[in-house]
Amino acid sequence: MASLLFRVGRFCYRRKWWVIAAWLAALLTVAGLVGALQPKFANDFDLPGTDSGTATSQVQKYFPQVMDEQKQASTSVLVAADDGLAGHTAQIDALVADLHKLPDLTAPNKVVNPLVVAKVQPQLATSVLGDHGKVGLIQVHQNIDVTKLTVDQMNQLKSIVAAHDGNGLQVAATGSLMQVHEAGGQAEMIGFAIAFVVMIVAFGALVAAFIPLVTGLVGVGLTMMLLNLGAEVMSINQMATGIVTMLGIAVSIDYALFIVSRYRSELQRGGDRADAAGRAVGTAGTAVVFAGLTVIIAVVALMVVGIPLITQMGSGAGIAVAVAVLAALTLIPALLGAFGRFAFAPRIPWIRHAEPSETAETNGVRFGRLVTRRPLPFIVAGLAVLIVAAIPMTKLELGLSMSSDDEAPAQALLQRGFGEGINGPLLAVLHTDEGNIAPAAEEAVAHIKKLPDVANVATLTWMGNGTPRPDVGADTALISVIPESAPSSPATHDLMEQIRDFAPTVAQQGAELHVGGQTAIMSDLSAKLDKALIPYLVVVVGLAFLIMIGVFRSIWVPLVGTLGFIFSVLATFGATVAIFQEGWLGLITHTQPILSFLPIFLIGVVFGLAMDYQVFLVTRMREEYIHGMSAKDAIIAGYRHGARVVTSAAIIMISVFAAFMLAPDTTSKMLGFALAGAVFFDAFIIRMMVVPAVISMLGDRAWRLPKWLDKLVLNFDIEGGAVRNRGIPEVATQDPGSPEPVGAPS
Repeated sequence: MASLLFRVGRFCYRRKWWVIAAWLAALLTVAGLVGALQPKFANDFDLPGTDSGTATSQVQKYFPQVMDEQKQASTSVLVAADDGLAGHTAQIDALVADLHKLPDLTAPNKVVNPLVVAKVQPQLATSVLGDHGKVGLIQVHQNIDVTKLTVDQMNQLKSIVAAHDGNGLQVAATGSLMQVHEAGGQAEMIGFAIAFVVMIVAFGALVAAFIPLVTGLVGVGLTMMLLNLGAEVMSINQMATGIVTMLGIAVSIDYALFIVSRYRSELQRGGDRADAAGRAVGTAGTAVVFAGLTVIIAVVALMVVGIPLITQMGSGAGIAVAVAVLAALTLIPALLGAFGRFAFAPRIPWIRHAEPSETAETNGVRFGRLVTRRPLPFIVAGLAVLIVAAIPMTKLELGLSMSSDDEAPAQALLQRGFGEGINGPLLAVLHTDEGNIAPAAEEAVAHIKKLPDVANVATLTWMGNGTPRPDVGADTALISVIPESAPSSPATHDLMEQIRDFAPTVAQQGAELHVGGQTAIMSDLSAKLDKALIPYLVVVVGLAFLIMIGVFRSIWVPLVGTLGFIFSVLATFGATVAIFQEGWLGLITHTQPILSFLPIFLIGVVFGLAMDYQVFLVTRMREEYIHGMSAKDAIIAGYRHGARVVTSAAIIMISVFAAFMLAPDTTSKMLGFALAGAVFFDAFIIRMMVVPAVISMLGDRAWRLPKWLDKLVLNFDIEGGAVRNRGIPEVATQDPGSPEPVGAPS
């Protein structure tokens, strides 16, 4: 592979303008298709193969008007006063008058002061007034698809809420208008800015620092447009794009950083620039290929979970990584060729030389000597930090809240005035192919009314799909059950299971019963994730472990790296729980459960990224070892050549991920923090401390395979022995295909 990549790198360097033109053509073509087709991302959440998924499908099929209503903008405006709403009638009337100015109201006559509704229609009083008349609810429905709401419309509502909030009246809102995603770009720009500064320090030159940013922009731009284009032919959820952007930026810049850094090192060894580019791609590029392959396996294997959203996230992330690898192998050498001898100019005079000599005393070398001299304290200290960080994981709670922090006050008022379960109704769906559903529906309603934890017993009824009257000749019934407890509480879960337990009784009447709604979806999602976790880990860790054996030609190095990953991911879970669920350090104003799909997704991404740094740092150690250095000297040499680059890459990735904590939606915040924390724990503690320390203790045994296995494992030549000296005049007479034996002078 090294020989093939050498030729690719040299070709792209020499045919730079053709390669750059090809990338530009690809960007323009995909952009043109996106502009012409105008595809839209979806916002629905589907869970096929589950009871709640069946319920959702039946609602879509038999109650399309209900689904159409759910697709239309619906916003809840809450008003509250500790002295009672009756004393703030004029203020509420003024608020209602301003709410009427919102565009495309479906039923303006229903946007009414809740005090008026309670007086005119006493039977509806409990649905609009709560907490003994201290909390009121105003529902605002708009004839606008939720995907087409604009930021200006959201800001209009926020201005109305702010204008009437005060003088003893609290006003807050939650729902469609409050969930409009503002135009992205801030987090990405911050990530790119920090990355640029880090690369200036890493290279000591402006142009070299600029090149990885170009590939990052090109790679992420192309990936996002490809995903957008895919939304034309399949349903792709908007939520899937956040992680794709984060991961795409991070790996694009990181992979480019490794190639450019190795190119600089090869330039100093002499020879033609095109050959130096070939050697860089043949050595560091080989590591990029295997690192990228590991990440792709980890994220694409998420499809074994069987949840469309997670499959879309994993597949999109896999595309992003594949594009990043392709850009690193082709676009980077082309850009290096375009800049030629100016690639590492202008130099920043006050920054220390970025590529030290073989005898330089760098901080990386000093740290490497400490690790190899006393490895055990580093192993114990590193693992102790991770264990302490993992302790809060014992309090892990999973949930699925897509609301923003701006909605928290309104949601608190909803719970205060109308019960904790108001935000998570259970939807029981009954269907029969044998005639009238009414007898089964009436029996189900009577049964549910007797169950504990039902908040709307007095108003509980069923809605049919009959015509012209919903309750006449219907074959399907819909029952909306509001729990008294919160959606994530055990009591609500028990209520859901008790309703499902009534399905056999319904079946005796020739009908079927399924329960959907957010709470049911969350329960089924957790069960599906639990069931898929072990198969997923077997697939990902198993395949990656086999790849690592081929990469390092060792059993111990992949084993140590995999065990280290377990410690780092547990520490990441603990830190995420501490910040987002428990509210430590005050970084999050409104705490909430951890996103239900975060654990399994984080495992996939973190494992891929962990193997990234394992490959980039440890392959250099192996490269020096097989070319003659002792086991410990090879570790120190790996630090000399790799510590600065790996550190820079980790800081860039942490910065890119952490910048997404500035996003308004909780999903991006939590994913950004968790991924940033995972990279910190894994790169700096596991890969830079624990793994080299363990390898140091193992000595020569770390780089050996059993004889029977050595015959079976292909030699991928990830160290680039076949191209190590190509194009260097003073060693041109050596056989480039034969790596130097262990023990030979370096």
